[in-house]
Amino acid sequence: MSVNNIQDILFNSPQLTTELKKIAEKVFQGERISFDEGVYLFEKGELSYLGVLANYVREKKNKNYVFFNRNFHVEPTNICVYTCSFCAYSRLIKQREEGWELSIDQMMEIIKKYDGQHVTEVHITGGVIPKQDLNFYSTLFKSIKSHRPELHIKALTPVECHYIFKKAKVTYEEGMQILKDAGLDSMPGGGAEIFDKSIRDQIAGGKCSAEEWLKIHEIWHNMGMQSNATMLYGHIETFEHRIDHLERLRKLQDKTNGFNAFIPLKFRNGNNEMSHVPEVSVIEDLRNYAISRIYLDNFDHIKAYWAMIGRNTAQLSLNFGVDDIDGTIDDTTKIYSMAGAEEQSPKLTTQQLVELITQVRRTPVERDTLYNIVKDYSVN
Repeated sequence: MSVNNIQDILFNSPQLTTELKKIAEKVFQGERISFDEGVYLFEKGELSYLGVLANYVREKKNKNYVFFNRNFHVEPTNICVYTCSFCAYSRLIKQREEGWELSIDQMMEIIKKYDGQHVTEVHITGGVIPKQDLNFYSTLFKSIKSHRPELHIKALTPVECHYIFKKAKVTYEEGMQILKDAGLDSMPGGGAEIFDKSIRDQIAGGKCSAEEWLKIHEIWHNMGMQSNATMLYGHIETFEHRIDHLERLRKLQDKTNGFNAFIPLKFRNGNNEMSHVPEVSVIEDLRNYAISRIYLDNFDHIKAYWAMIGRNTAQLSLNFGVDDIDGTIDDTTKIYSMAGAEEQSPKLTTQQLVELITQVRRTPVERDTLYNIVKDYSVN
């Protein structure tokens, strides 16, 4: 369907308000929507309307492609000095009997299990404990690169970096340079939660602030490196808080252009201190993906973690702005499953991922972490 036909359908709809028609016109003309317009989309935008706009932006940026990679996770520990109320994963230091703390040798054993397999990325993140300090991670990254130089290391959120740099008495700049020199290739987007201080203090008090999270990514980008960004949604935040979060990310991306992808993370209420907060519906998931795609006009990719939202919702999201569903994962993460994620054994083969994408008439593309194309499945 042509853009003109899509516009005709939208603009001739008697159900659309003047404001929604104005926003649609801006999207089709490639103009940036404002903070207030973003909030208005959450308040008044129907799912079908949002899907049309988000899909237009998505296909303009990435055609019919859906990206994935071959990756696995290593989670150094689930012991943590922080007590985030939404987290079902971590255990306090005094609860060590309920958790795990992997040594460098144990993590290298996990990594060596993938020798000879076609994986391109190891994703390393977990809890925060004093023992796993700057020297610990520097040694780990050097060991990985010595064993398998081509394996991309995506590791350590700003929450982890902030803690280990403070403990090591180094600046953010010094710490990031040490990790880069040790072999760190990119940073994941975790730990962002919600940037608004009042909400952040309630659900993740004690962690690095929003300003510190953003500063660490800015420093990393200014070193010529790339990272991802996330937002935890569907708990006690308002629509204004969501748009504030997206606005801060959009402003930093304007400055650095260092974010690869944005990943909305759905709050899951299993086994945590916020179990009394109901989870939002799948419809709200799709609306959030769509508005994120529309608002973050300077982000190339919107990712849905299939392991968190489930395979069926991941497929639906591909028509609401999403163009990436992460990777094979290989059942190596407990962060999502312990919180009640849809996928309790998050493992998909490459063929299963390809089939999941082609079932909804999208074109699978295997990528590396930085979105270089490894295999385009539309090319025989």
